[in-house]
Amino acid sequence: MIDFNALDVVVLAGGISHERDVSLRSGRRVADALTTAGHRVTILDPNADLLPNLSAHRPDVIFPALHGSSGEDGSLLSLLAALALPTVGSTAEAARRTWSKPNASSIVANAGVRVPRSVSLSQESFRELGASGVLHVVKDYLVGDVVVKPSSGGSAQGVSIVKDPTHLARAVVEAFNYNDHALIEERIIGTELALTILDIPGNTSAFPAVEIEPIDGTYGYAARYNAGLTTFYTPARLDDTAAAAVAHAALTAHQALGLRDISRIDFVVDASGTPWFLEANVLPGFTETSLVPLAIEASGCSVPDVYASLVTAAWQRSRQNT
Repeated sequence: MIDFNALDVVVLAGGISHERDVSLRSGRRVADALTTAGHRVTILDPNADLLPNLSAHRPDVIFPALHGSSGEDGSLLSLLAALALPTVGSTAEAARRTWSKPNASSIVANAGVRVPRSVSLSQESFRELGASGVLHVVKDYLVGDVVVKPSSGGSAQGVSIVKDPTHLARAVVEAFNYNDHALIEERIIGTELALTILDIPGNTSAFPAVEIEPIDGTYGYAARYNAGLTTFYTPARLDDTAAAAVAHAALTAHQALGLRDISRIDFVVDASGTPWFLEANVLPGFTETSLVPLAIEASGCSVPDVYASLVTAAWQRSRQNT
């Protein structure tokens, strides 16, 4: 690991998105890990005082642990860049690309990774064109079970699996509660996986895949953040060929989206061993039940060391740009 001196690190956690509680838990875990690694850490909850505070006190590095639009749509990241504050993670441009699930899927598909067939639907078009006519087209185009989700956001909020076509309208309306665009995808049956990518100078690699097996069959919000509701297998129960294929697909998606430092890429691997891209996470969860820490530990690495390496990479990047 790169040698470093203790740095003043601000962890950003909280915010006002639907995922505030998850972000606070992530921030606390990141702060504890970085403190263990020897850094001086302060946790700040973004509010009207945040930017003046950061501008005046200028910490060595910012580590965002924000989920939802407050941290992942690129807005805050662009402001931190404007302040020339070293920040862990991807650029604002990459965050904007990835925040939109339809856009991210198109980019990843163009890079050669399989993505589910889908329809992107705005709330305005749903109203203006008539729900009945719109859903008739969707049902004819996407045969079989579908997954309906907000076109941006995380933690499976607003996500529905629709097996009965008569329930599709309700699922779309539920997604619109979280975003004014919904993404309707064909459901790929297989093994659900999450791959963490570490991408810092001298180390670009995929950590062991985490296999996700929810007790009730659906990896929803409760299953993600309540211990005991999901069984995780790390490394995933894949043969060597499928494991290599999904690791390659994850690295391809990470690079195609222009992500940096750390990301989590979610897939389903079907019965033939083909990985299907679901979504990418610019700021993945770092809670006690999150998948990134599980993957790091399964690799034999130390969570504090990995987080510290991210801080060091951000700090060194800023020195190179001055």
